[in-house]
Amino acid sequence: MDSGTSSRVPLRDTAADGLKIVIVGGFAVGKTTMVRSVSEIRPLSTEETMTQAGIGIDETGGVGGKSTTTVAFDFGRITLDERLVLYLFGAPGQERFWFVWDQLFSGTLGAVVLVDGRRLADSWYAIDRLEHHGMPFVVARNNFGEPEYSPAQVRDALDLSPEVPLIDCDARDRKSSKAVLVGLVEHLHALSTAREATR
Repeated sequence: MDSGTSSRVPLRDTAADGLKIVIVGGFAVGKTTMVRSVSEIRPLSTEETMTQAGIGIDETGGVGGKSTTTVAFDFGRITLDERLVLYLFGAPGQERFWFVWDQLFSGTLGAVVLVDGRRLADSWYAIDRLEHHGMPFVVARNNFGEPEYSPAQVRDALDLSPEVPLIDCDARDRKSSKAVLVGLVEHLHALSTAREATR
């Protein structure tokens, strides 16, 4: 959906419940792109031009050609049904902005950890923070071309527990990004159902 169309989608009068989802991950893995591709409204973006001041501070290895970066968060919205709305927050990936993450996690039901298969180590901090907060999450491998490693190798490299879903995606594609969010909602539902069954 193009931004001209998406900017005119009003929030339904019947909307009663909002679910907050955060997309986290390393620098330049595609978080802003995912929010843009899937949001039904023109996303709020806090992207700024990267300057000389970031040289030696920001780790930009392996992401040549990137000229902007998120400095606070990206925000988008998806209507799931008559009553349910999903609010998306894309977190900044650079280490100097990680302090924002804890505030973004407040009130969040779950998260997507977006990873670049070429730079898996950049995702360790995101997974560590989510586990520290006890927040459920899925891992989405944003494929920039043919995947270099198998899903099993990615799981092993990230030390993912078996119950954490690993989903392949293309953050530029609306349908693919939507599938990731559906996967997260299904994961949250399964966890909730399992908790209810043990009561």
